[in-house]
Amino acid sequence: MFPSSCKYSELYPVLFLTLSIGGIILNVIVITIADGQGREAAKLHDLNEPLIDHAEGQDFLNEAFKVIMDEVLCKGTDVKQKVCEWKEPDELALLLDLELRATGETQHRLLQRVRDVAKYSTKTCHPRFFNQQFAGVDYHSLAGQFLTDALNTNICTYELGPVFVLMEAEVLRGLRQLVGWAEGDGIFCPGGSISNMYAVNLARYQLFPEVKTKGLCSLPKLTIFTSPESHFSVKKGAAFLGIGTDNVILVKVDDSAKQMYSLSVPFCQGAVPLLISCTSGTTVRGAFDPLDHIADVCERHKLWMHVDVSPPVEDIANSIAWNPHKMLLAGLQCSAFLLKDTTNLLKRCHSANATYLFQQDKFYDMNLDIGDKSVQCSRRVDCLKLWLMWKAVGSDGLAERVDKAFIHVRYLVEQMKKREGFQLLAEPEFVNVCFWYIPPSLRGKEGNADYHDRLAKVAPVIKERMMKQGTMMVGYQPLGDRVNFFRMVVFSPLVSQKDMDFFLNEIERLGSDL
Repeated sequence: MFPSSCKYSELYPVLFLTLSIGGIILNVIVITIADGQGREAAKLHDLNEPLIDHAEGQDFLNEAFKVIMDEVLCKGTDVKQKVCEWKEPDELALLLDLELRATGETQHRLLQRVRDVAKYSTKTCHPRFFNQQFAGVDYHSLAGQFLTDALNTNICTYELGPVFVLMEAEVLRGLRQLVGWAEGDGIFCPGGSISNMYAVNLARYQLFPEVKTKGLCSLPKLTIFTSPESHFSVKKGAAFLGIGTDNVILVKVDDSAKQMYSLSVPFCQGAVPLLISCTSGTTVRGAFDPLDHIADVCERHKLWMHVDVSPPVEDIANSIAWNPHKMLLAGLQCSAFLLKDTTNLLKRCHSANATYLFQQDKFYDMNLDIGDKSVQCSRRVDCLKLWLMWKAVGSDGLAERVDKAFIHVRYLVEQMKKREGFQLLAEPEFVNVCFWYIPPSLRGKEGNADYHDRLAKVAPVIKERMMKQGTMMVGYQPLGDRVNFFRMVVFSPLVSQKDMDFFLNEIERLGSDL
């Protein structure tokens, strides 16, 4: 018997030996306690005692929650505080001391880490965070998210998540009811992008169920139709599912970014039209596709109609992607995929029948084991935060949040029209207000050859200044032949008319010298 290889681990005092006994090769792990590190490892804990010190851990958690309450939920929602404490990447990495080491740190040092993370993170709960299509904070939803993480369970089977399997079914039923569906199916997904991909996958499976077993080689060329201003996940989904981005046909849109009213389905030679992906509230301009007209096209050509939606839509689609973490403030992430189908299409398309999870001889109703509906195995509980928030404020309270956002948008647009230098791309249909700020030096110079090049540089400079000063956050982007413009999103119920006035004043202050 002799060792043929030996490796020492820096993390654990272990020898990995390959031994030969009578021609049989054995791999043996020998724990060594020859040095100080080994002796320390040997006496780490009594094997009859837990490795985690509950008292110490719970004390740390209590102190960490105090930091969260103070730094994030108190200071983070105070208009007198900064939206962000800007640091350059190298400086921030040094401040955070990101390196991971072999030995742990004291509780005092760890709490400082928590404070640093809170301090230098962008406060999306701040009333003057207008950067994304999510903002603000709902405390009931946040409590649901804390509880979800503390329970740390999966929702794949009833035995693992009995409360949440029943809860998710009820929340999805409530969402379908708001859409206008008395029956149907659905699932919570890790983001709206995945919901959009689910729609494509289900549409393909319904038309060609053999794809599940035989793969792409069994299919003809497929095409998807959508607007150029639809979410980028439509093309990502086509790439991910093997359909190909070249087979996503972008339908021309009119000036208001709606899908063209004369929509027709071009049949490419050898291609099968699969799905039209519509949008109710596009990401940039907040425009709405003409769903009734598109529904007629889908019915005529037997196409799947999917709607990527901000507010609810009428009962005309096959599937809907709806993100309550946006306008309803359910907290990231909370994305529902709603399905009109009642034939168990989700499960038929995605099931793998893993016997270690979905045994057929369980003592309860196997229909409560919903994990096979999903392409995931482990799936976090996203329904609790929405359920708890909905329980707290009711459907009327959720509707009030939406109504208030539209009131603020109307006020903002009215004030913008009274000020020189603000130019709207178009009248907003939703809560996205897209505009250019024309600084004094460019006013009246629209005919100059370099006008658009100079205008394109205005928004990035103003954005940089507001970020570094921490006064507010708003996004900008180009779109087609339109140079950089601001996209102001009014979602948060924490905002007031004073914040709308501040926003306009701050844009003027930051850009007056450009």
